[in-house]
This record gives sequence, C-alpha cells and structure tokens, in this order.
Amino acid sequence: MATVIPPRTGLEHLQYLETKRPWLSLYGTRVRPVPPAGSSSSKPVYDSSLLHCMLPDELLQEVFMHMSPYALGRAACVCRKWRYATRSPILWRNACLKTWQVTGWEENERILWLRYGGSWRTMWQKRPHLRYDGLYVSRNTYIRAGIAEWRTINPVHLVCYFRYIRFFTNGKFLYKTTPLRLKEVAKTLQGRPSKLDSVFGGRCTLTDTQVEAALIYPGKRPTVLRIRLRLRGTVTGANNRLDVLSLVTCGVDENEMSSGAEVLDVTEGWEEDETHNPDIPATSHRRGMAAFVFVPFEEVETSVLNLPVDKMDYYVPG
Repeated sequence: MATVIPPRTGLEHLQYLETKRPWLSLYGTRVRPVPPAGSSSSKPVYDSSLLHCMLPDELLQEVFMHMSPYALGRAACVCRKWRYATRSPILWRNACLKTWQVTGWEENERILWLRYGGSWRTMWQKRPHLRYDGLYVSRNTYIRAGIAEWRTINPVHLVCYFRYIRFFTNGKFLYKTTPLRLKEVAKTLQGRPSKLDSVFGGRCTLTDTQVEAALIYPGKRPTVLRIRLRLRGTVTGANNRLDVLSLVTCGVDENEMSSGAEVLDVTEGWEEDETHNPDIPATSHRRGMAAFVFVPFEEVETSVLNLPVDKMDYYVPG
C-alpha cells in the first residue's frame, strides 16, 4: 500500500529548501593580519585557519624553500601569512645565487648592494635574467607559392615552423628548429635528447639585457650559428620575451675547434659577415625573426602556440 505524503505548508517548504551555510557567520568579522615569522609583536593573534594552526612557521618556510621563485609569487597571493612568509630574504637569496651562479658569490654580493640596496627580492625582480622553468618559443610563418599541373590557378601555402630554446643555469642551452608543435617538442627538451631528435647544444652569455649565443652544426663542414637576442618582459620581472636582433650562420676553421675551446669563445669579437671557412660564407638570415615567447612547462599543453595554422594563421608575441 503506497504512503501518501501530505503537502507542506509555505513555512515548512522554506525550511526544507534552506541550506545550512556555516561560513555565513564569518561575514562582518574582521580577520586580523597574521604577523610574520619572528615578529616581536606581543599582541595575541587568533588564526582561525586550521592549516595555520597545525603548520608551524618553520615547516612553512621549509616548504617554500623547495618552490621556484615564480611559484613563490603565486603563493604570496593566497593570504597575508603566506605573503609575509614569502618575503623572507633567505628564499630570494637562494633564488638569486642559483640563477646567477655563473657570476659568482662575490660579484652577486657587490651588485646586490650597489644597485638594489641589499634586497635579494628586489634584485630578483629588477635584474634581467633568463628563465629556466620552461621554453622560449618563436612561431614563424611565411607564404610560399605552390605549383599545380593542369590548373590555371597555382595554390599558395602558409608554412609554419618553430624555433625552441631552453636555457640552463650553467650557461648552456638547447636549440631546435622544427615544424612540430610545442607539446610535441617539450618532452624532448625536458629530458636528454638523442642525436635523432636534431637538438643542438651551445653556450650563451647575458650582459645586461643582451644575450649572445652560439652553437655548431656538426658535419664534414662545421657551421656556426650565432644568435643575438634582447631580453625583455611584458611586466616587471617576467623576462618572458626575447627579441631576435641577428641570426647568422658562418663557417669555422676545424683547427680552432679541435683545441677543445668553447664555440662562444672562438666566435667572440667576430664581425657579422665574418667567416673562417671560405667554402661557407657568412649568411645573415632575415626570415624566422619572430620574437621568442616564454612558456612554462606546466602550461605547455594548454598554450595557444599549439593551435594549427587553420585556427591561428599569425601570432603576435606582444
């Protein structure tokens, strides 16, 4: 026998639909700022966050020590306590010394007090530096006329290819030119690429905002690729753009490289049209000069640079 449920009255219906919202009691309650670790303030502070009550400041600092500088910037947006904790000079000192380890401790210390008033955090934000947590990508397109037989109108092709650069803290970098999209190449450059991947390694230096890079294409007649770039950022501290100033290929004497010298030391002071092998003239390339855009590894899969040509025929780096 079926059970008949009597209809609810208006008041009972409202009580039935009402959802308990315990966070409503927090409205109108002023949350006091949490003092940073090591603060000399004697005022008692009540922190209602369970995470802050259970996680001591020393352990929180230890967690932040294993985060990248850009991850620290995102963590500073979580709450006041994390904002104060991420301003610890120890965190930014380690980040600066790791980023400019080629410069050396004494030179970094001198630059710190000479230009940035002794603040490691300010030094990280304002001093130009290359980024190592992702790839610099240059997307280049050009139009090429095709040939079609038995037709009155020849087709036109839109060709798209990429240049990829990954920098390392020791002054080395990886370089690859390919029509493959970003998500197909990122895994290769993150690991140890093989010779079949056509990834070439070289050396680079950063002077103020100018990057000098050089590498050798191996073969019977070694060819040197010299790249001059200008580093900039869309916002302060981003360092997410590389403008191509020059791209030159030229020949090199095999005796110069047989001594074990670095390619960047061999090509230092060369003119733009200089070559040390008469069979390989110096060629200044005018195509493929689109600016490099930095893409972090965690954004490789979702980057717009993965879009095909039919959906994005041209890309403006900004």
